[in-house]
Amino acid sequence: MNSLRFSSRILSTSALTGLAIAHFLTPAAAQDAAGQQQDGATVLEDIIVNGGSGGVIQADGYVGKSSATGTKTDTPFIEVPQSISSVTEQQLKDRDPQSLLDTVAYTPGTRVGAYGFDPRFDSFSVRGFDVTYTGIFRDNLRQPGAGSSLFKTEPYGLEGVSILRGPSSALYGATGAGGLYNLITKRPTEEPFHEVQLQYGTDQRYQSRFDLSGPVNNEDPFYYRLTGLYRDANTEQISVPDDRVYIAPAFMWKPDEDTKLTILGEYSRTKTGGTAAYYNDPTGKVTDYFAGNPAFNDSIQNQARIGYEFEHRLNDVFVFRQNARISTLSIDADWAFAYAPNAVNPNLLDRSAGTFDEQLMAFVIDNQLEAQFETGAVDHTVLAGLDLTRLRWRSLDGRGVSPPLDTTNPTAGAQVAPIDFDTRSVQDQWQAGTYLQDQIRYDAWILTVGGRYDWVSTDTDNTDLNTNALTTITQKDRAFSGRIGLAYQTDFGVVPYASYSTAFAPNAGINKETGQPFQATESEQEEIGVKYLLPDSNTLITAALFNIDQKNSLYYEVVNLPTGPENIQVQRGKIRSRGFEIEANTSLDNGLSLVASYTFTDAEILEGTIGTVGNYVSSVPRHMASLWANYRFQEGSPIYGLGVGLGARYLGKSYTSDENTAQNGSRVLFDAALSYDFAALDKKYEGLSLQVNATNLFDRREPICSAGFCYRDQGRAMIGSLRYTW
Repeated sequence: MNSLRFSSRILSTSALTGLAIAHFLTPAAAQDAAGQQQDGATVLEDIIVNGGSGGVIQADGYVGKSSATGTKTDTPFIEVPQSISSVTEQQLKDRDPQSLLDTVAYTPGTRVGAYGFDPRFDSFSVRGFDVTYTGIFRDNLRQPGAGSSLFKTEPYGLEGVSILRGPSSALYGATGAGGLYNLITKRPTEEPFHEVQLQYGTDQRYQSRFDLSGPVNNEDPFYYRLTGLYRDANTEQISVPDDRVYIAPAFMWKPDEDTKLTILGEYSRTKTGGTAAYYNDPTGKVTDYFAGNPAFNDSIQNQARIGYEFEHRLNDVFVFRQNARISTLSIDADWAFAYAPNAVNPNLLDRSAGTFDEQLMAFVIDNQLEAQFETGAVDHTVLAGLDLTRLRWRSLDGRGVSPPLDTTNPTAGAQVAPIDFDTRSVQDQWQAGTYLQDQIRYDAWILTVGGRYDWVSTDTDNTDLNTNALTTITQKDRAFSGRIGLAYQTDFGVVPYASYSTAFAPNAGINKETGQPFQATESEQEEIGVKYLLPDSNTLITAALFNIDQKNSLYYEVVNLPTGPENIQVQRGKIRSRGFEIEANTSLDNGLSLVASYTFTDAEILEGTIGTVGNYVSSVPRHMASLWANYRFQEGSPIYGLGVGLGARYLGKSYTSDENTAQNGSRVLFDAALSYDFAALDKKYEGLSLQVNATNLFDRREPICSAGFCYRDQGRAMIGSLRYTW
């Protein structure tokens, strides 16, 4: 019953804790004029940045130069002793992604689509490790999730994504082994900006969007931004819509250069299906039969959040920052799932059914004090902080029976009798963390040393509503995490580095097979790499070798419980992931921009269940590669105003389950874009443009299997946009 991968679990939450960040800020000695010698090291051009903790990416076209993700202050990517990537604002405009999976699909090591077509959740992995619960951050604050309560991301509300790969608990507290994805919300602009769009796409996708920003008036230091979207859309799967209403107001007060307050808000309502999976026959082969029941397949999610980022420079040495956010989410869903042939009529497939209602509330606050000073010839940037996370999650779940699926009329819906809730689960979690980190710069050497200690307390109450029997589980977790990294900034611009980092992720909930709480997941990484920002060229090349060891990992497995087969989280002993990544980003003056990457990942099970030890982790390709190129014809060309984009994503072979008895075939998926700026015809059309984007251009819909259950790749999707800016 793998379609219930999310919707049926009650206590499958992984690492439901908060975050905090400690890292280095580029020393003042390295912030002088670009290209000048400073203490024997060449400061590279175009990477001078101003302080700030909001996570905004400083970028030139497709090339991200700095962000706060690696350090909690704006720091050039080449100075962060860990693998880091970005999806810039220009990339978002050119590719116009419609989901978070589309947004990150061209970043190194990122495995999207392991569960085929499924608009319900943004589930993906990096370096062989799932990041759905432990690796999604919003504006440098953790975006927690529990059960099926996972925040949905609207890409149109983002101005970029910054990605830090590998264990990062010394920065963020409880996180996973693969890394983290920092989603950066659109912020107010000091210059006026206005945009409206009308869109139409595949499967009757009607969408309108607007984005308005600028100063409130000409006198006061107040700035605003209001971003919104309305979508009415079907999908390739019957009874699985993709409807959304989204509104995101933002406000900034900047009375002087030393003080800034930014308020970020969001509300969205999304309607989709309770399940989107296809039926797997008794041999495990995925069919074209929708496993759900079109008459009993609804999922409505409401989410809201509001937070602020405050920064004040106290003097030439100290800067204080406080970032906070409160988030709420509710989801109400009905689902049905065909799981086996009917014993009497071979044309029928028996279906189970269920309903659940979940609510999640999370509050996160992070306080930081940064100090920049010198001790002789050594520059220091010290960052100290304290953060707190409060999370409460409530889940009601009920199980029933749906009328069988009739394979002679597979799209017919059948009414389901009302289903009562059987169980109630409530989790309360507190997390506190304190951290200290120093970036030490001497001549061309940069040494980063940081450590953090976390305390996590989780109380879980499970109630059987049929008997009123209550089970209470209390978990206490605490751990120290650290990172040490050394980089050398050569005179010719190449920056080699080496680092060691650890991660700690307490796992709330219990193993439903054993009834025991999950142990905390721990990981450590050794990484060496090199970064090169080419002189006189807007091109960044990075490469890294990594080795990650993780123990007490959580993964999904179909288990026969007393109530029937169910896809639940179980705990594996140990995984080792080793690999190599290389990435190149460039935006040139001739109109060409591109991103390219190759990743080799060897994810092996060192300790696990019988029949899996020594095998490779399910659905993790050993080889992945991607290339996206966009070219805009320049003035003087007979087709000036035209833009053409083409992308290819290669996924190598992977195993369909941890038993490694069969393989998923390799595949190449193509994406494309075509745009035209009407101002090239006449200046009176300035601001008007047309763009068409396509994903999976050749409509490859091959089976993809993960954890022993099979899905289908999402088919071709196209969307056209008429855009006007002023």
